[in-house]
Amino acid sequence: MRQLCKGNVALVKGAILAGCRSFYGYPITPASEVAEAAALYIPQVGGTFLQAESEVAAINMVYGAAASGARVMTASSGPGVSLMQEGISYIAGAELPCVIVDVVRGGPGLGNIAPEQSDYFAMVKGGGHGNYRNLVLAPASVQEMADLTALAFELADKYRNPVVILADGFIGQMMEPIELEYSEVVAAEKPWAVKGTPETRKNLVSSIFLEPDDLEDHQRHLEAKYKRAQQTEPRWELYDTDDADVLLVGYGITSRILRSAVEAARAQGQRVGLFRPITLWPFPSDALAKAASDVDQVLVVELSNGQMVEDVRLALNGRVPVDFYGRTGGNVPSVEEIHAEVLSRITAQVEHELLDHTLRVR
Repeated sequence: MRQLCKGNVALVKGAILAGCRSFYGYPITPASEVAEAAALYIPQVGGTFLQAESEVAAINMVYGAAASGARVMTASSGPGVSLMQEGISYIAGAELPCVIVDVVRGGPGLGNIAPEQSDYFAMVKGGGHGNYRNLVLAPASVQEMADLTALAFELADKYRNPVVILADGFIGQMMEPIELEYSEVVAAEKPWAVKGTPETRKNLVSSIFLEPDDLEDHQRHLEAKYKRAQQTEPRWELYDTDDADVLLVGYGITSRILRSAVEAARAQGQRVGLFRPITLWPFPSDALAKAASDVDQVLVVELSNGQMVEDVRLALNGRVPVDFYGRTGGNVPSVEEIHAEVLSRITAQVEHELLDHTLRVR
C-alpha cells in the first residue's frame, strides 16, 4: 500500500516485510524512531522487541538471536554505534547474519544530533578489531530505507555477515510517500544455527580460534567470502553521465542535492553528471572508473571532512583529478552552493587549458 512514512519507520516496515521478528536496541537521536516503530510493530506480527540496558547489551542480544537463526536487527547512532563495535566484530567473526542501522549524527564525541556522514570509516572500514568487513548499503530516500533494509536481510543470510544500513540523519527524519508490498518470505535454511533442539546440539557458534593456523584458515575463509561479495554485490546509480565533463559523486541525502545541482548545471549548458554509490562496501570501484573514463574532473561531496573521497581516489588511481567539498556539524550544502563549486572548477579548468594552449603556441 502507498503511505506517507518517516525514514526511520520505513526501516522497520521493510524489515518486517523481509521476515525480521527480533529487534534489540536502545534509543538515541536521530535514530530513536527506529526503536519506537519496532516496539509498536514487531510485537503485532508475533515478534520480539526488547529495549536493552545499553548498546553493548543490545548488540550481544543480536548475536544471540542471530545464532539461533532468527532474522534480527538493531539500530543506533554515533556514540551508540561506537559502543557496538566490539560486538559487531564478534558477530562477523562468528559469521552471523544480522542488520545494523546507523542513522548518522554529528561527531566526534557527543557532537550534536544533526545529520552527518562521518561514520563512513567506522562502518565501511570495519570499526571494530580484527580482519572483517561489513556489507554497507546507503539509502537516498525513504522508499530505499524500506527496500534496502529488505535487501540487507537477504545479503546478511547469503554471506552470513552483518549488513549495515548507513543512513544520515536527514534521510532518517524526513517523510515521503512510499509503496510497500507484501510477499511471502521463504527463510533460508540455517543448519549451523543453535536452536535448543536435539538436532542442533552439536552446533557451536564462536569466533575464537586459539591455534594460529586455525585462525588464519578462518580468516582466509572470510576473505574468500568478501571477495565473492566484491565481485557480485556492488550497486550504483548513474545520472546524466554519458557526456559529462564534470562528475559529481555522493551518497545519501548528498546525492539528492547533487542531482538537483546536475539539473541546474545542465540548464545552463554545463555537462555535469552524477555517480551515486548504493553499496559503500563493496564500493563500486569498476563502475566509477568506467563512468569517469571520459570526464575532465571529479568532485566528491560529503557531509564530513572527507572519508568516501579516499575510496574514490583509490578507484580512479590518479587517472582523473579528484576534488572534495564537505560540510560538517549538521550543515547541508544547498543546490546553489554545489553549483557554484562546479562552476568554479569548470572556470579553473578552462583557464588552465587556455594557459596551456598559450604556452604551447609560444
